[in-house]
Amino acid sequence: MLRNVFLLAGLVFASAALAEDKTVTLSVPGMYCEMCPATVKKALSRVPGVVKVDASYKDKQAVVTYDDSKTSIDALTGATANAGYPSTPKQ
Repeated sequence: MLRNVFLLAGLVFASAALAEDKTVTLSVPGMYCEMCPATVKKALSRVPGVVKVDASYKDKQAVVTYDDSKTSIDALTGATANAGYPSTPKQ
């Protein structure tokens, strides 16, 4: 029984070690005023796994740091689209 506990703990630790924070820059061309970034930031911040969001009206983009084991770029672009601001990842 004790061996199984250690084995299980090792698997949990191993899967946690594989998670990695990534950063993506999303182009958000529909931001047309200085209040738009607040809406984009709020939408992205609600996505599980998002660690940090910086949105800029001037640059018409959002820089998002996220845990890639909990979310994806598709989920991030979906969140901005649902908020009325379609986005695409910058290359």
